[in-house]
Amino acid sequence: MIARARAVETALSPATVPPSWLSVLTVNRHFRRLVGALMLFALIHGVGTIGYLMIGGPRTTTVDALYMTFITVATIGYGEVVDLSASPGGRVFTMAIAFAGIGTMTYVFSTVTAFMLETNLNLAYRRRQMHARIDALRDHFIVCGAGRVGGYVIEELDAIRAPFVVVEADASICERMITDRGHRMALTGDAADDDLLVQAGIARARGVFAVTGDDAKNLVISLSAKQLNARTRVVARVHDQRNAAKTLRAGADEIVSPDFTGGRRIASLMLRPHVVSLFDELLRADNRLQVEEVIVPAGVPDLSVGTLGHSSEWLLVAVREGSQWQFNPEPSHPIRAGQALLAIASAQGRRALVTQLGG
Repeated sequence: MIARARAVETALSPATVPPSWLSVLTVNRHFRRLVGALMLFALIHGVGTIGYLMIGGPRTTTVDALYMTFITVATIGYGEVVDLSASPGGRVFTMAIAFAGIGTMTYVFSTVTAFMLETNLNLAYRRRQMHARIDALRDHFIVCGAGRVGGYVIEELDAIRAPFVVVEADASICERMITDRGHRMALTGDAADDDLLVQAGIARARGVFAVTGDDAKNLVISLSAKQLNARTRVVARVHDQRNAAKTLRAGADEIVSPDFTGGRRIASLMLRPHVVSLFDELLRADNRLQVEEVIVPAGVPDLSVGTLGHSSEWLLVAVREGSQWQFNPEPSHPIRAGQALLAIASAQGRRALVTQLGG
């Protein structure tokens, strides 16, 4: 029996019971306590009503006795409808009813308060609010994994105030994001789950960052994201370079290996330190000048690099069409819809360039 009891205790321990079951157990426990307290409360009123009927005599009605019990328990004290002046025992009975009733009411209120605190009744309301905000998002990003690498992605998105939704399996990380960062759109669960990606608004997303610490999971996320929205851009993280080709075939548009990229950066810092410093400055989100990418919109009139003119707020560096790059393009180089213009520009310069392109 002892072994069986320990087995049951282990099976129902917080480490083994799913969060949903823990919520159910918590609700049931407090519900039983509340029902017991209400039954005791009703019993006190029943005993009090019978007692005051006996104390008050034939002139006392059931309503008078019940009212007397209620005002005694509730400590309202509007006026005694049962005469206790000639009955010392009645006063003792009243004190007993008051003591039991007030204690029961205190227990009821404490049970309700504990129920509200432990079950977090406003959690469902906050969840509905969050899903409503996510449903209103358009052209946003989905960050799958909020660990070390994902944290840096989130910082960059925060810096440029880009809308994004975080999907993270660790509930404590999501909670820290809400409390420390004030970010209100974080879903807890497996980002490889199609349903969770749908909840994150994959159909309307501009891009997906598959940056969990598991190459296999990043591959599945890339595959799922492309199947749910073929137009979204997927950037995936891989640890093992041997998984890069597989992840690209699964649907990722770009692959980033922190180890490979870090090694090349270390070498560049030794061999080309000023170049690396320049690019770091231009890629910083809080810098005045940045490397900006502007996609030429559809329906743009006939333009060339020369007709765009020059500005002190932006400098055209390259034009990309398909997989071809044209660095430092000639003034006669045509500007067509779908091309990507790379420019070193300020925020004002980017807006001016977009305006010239008819955006």
